[in-house]
Amino acid sequence: MIRRIDLNYFKCFEKLRLPLSALTLLSGANASGKSSVLQALVLLHQTMLEQEWSTRLLLNGRSLRLGTVGDILDKVYGRGTIEIGITYDGAGYLWTFRGERAELSMTVNRIAVGDRIIDNPDRLHHLLPFDDNDMPLFATQLCYLSYITAERVGPREVYSLEDSEINRSVGPAGEFAASVLHQGRDRPVTAKLCLPDVPPTRLRQVEARMNSFFPGCALTIQLISQANAVTLGLRTSEDTDFHRPVHVGFGLTQVLPIIIAALSASKGDLLLIENPEVHLHPAGQAMMGCFLAEVADAGIQVIIETHSDHILNGIRRSVKMKKISCDDVSIHFFSQRSEDSPQVVSPQIDETGNIDSWPQGFFDQFDKDANFFAGWGQ
Repeated sequence: MIRRIDLNYFKCFEKLRLPLSALTLLSGANASGKSSVLQALVLLHQTMLEQEWSTRLLLNGRSLRLGTVGDILDKVYGRGTIEIGITYDGAGYLWTFRGERAELSMTVNRIAVGDRIIDNPDRLHHLLPFDDNDMPLFATQLCYLSYITAERVGPREVYSLEDSEINRSVGPAGEFAASVLHQGRDRPVTAKLCLPDVPPTRLRQVEARMNSFFPGCALTIQLISQANAVTLGLRTSEDTDFHRPVHVGFGLTQVLPIIIAALSASKGDLLLIENPEVHLHPAGQAMMGCFLAEVADAGIQVIIETHSDHILNGIRRSVKMKKISCDDVSIHFFSQRSEDSPQVVSPQIDETGNIDSWPQGFFDQFDKDANFFAGWGQ
């Protein structure tokens, strides 16, 4: 498991040392750096996956398009160099990337693997100085992580099929979710995530999970003859026929890629999700928090960015109900950079689900509004 990510001169961070757990929640104000943490991991991921033998960091690829070197440099302290560090269990890896501001990629200027330092490497495999036989496990975890952005695709008439050897994930926008579901429909789901009294296959478990979020929900997926595409049918009641996705609630198609990605993952995999609460009502958001806690407890590392106190409370409930240990949960609250206060504060959660501190702006808007209407605030 990735235990920590370090960022130097990357976007809004001069220096960041961020602990990670089985389940890590990133919260805070807009434009405070939450997405940047995920993007740093995705940059490593897309370079490893798309440019296997490259000695340059790919800023624009299939998963992420960040523009030029100038776009990702810390605007205050950046001078053409960024650093991304990973601590995986007990091992440390630190990349130094350098580039001119107008360039679309960055060269690996230095890589440190523990005490071993390599300057200007001329040969790397998955951004590391290893051959396949001694490649560390975290390289595979990064290479095949699942990254789901907040801008997920909506209902579609048809969904394309992709080669599962090329696209193993549901895609940043969930665009390959139907393909992953169809091609792996009969594959077993991690036992710890299987709902009882339901066949342990991916299709049936995904359907059962969707039904828990949307009572009465069922789905069918059909191959289109002589085309590399499928259709998806959804229904929200046993009394109706299956409908095209456009005729059901938008929330169903926003949740579906998350469910598919989680139930397609194996122990040791990494799942990054931006705003899992999109288009979900409050009860559904709390349920999503509980679900992601369950996924993390099954050995799949989960990092989420959220603005939802209901997601947080779902995780807190899971801790209190002993569905995940408080030691396996990290919570980080991001603020705009200031000389007067830390950029990241990390409240601690105990075994009862209580949180030891609530920084100003940390999911406190409901209390502020309630106090205002009670006449206690201005």
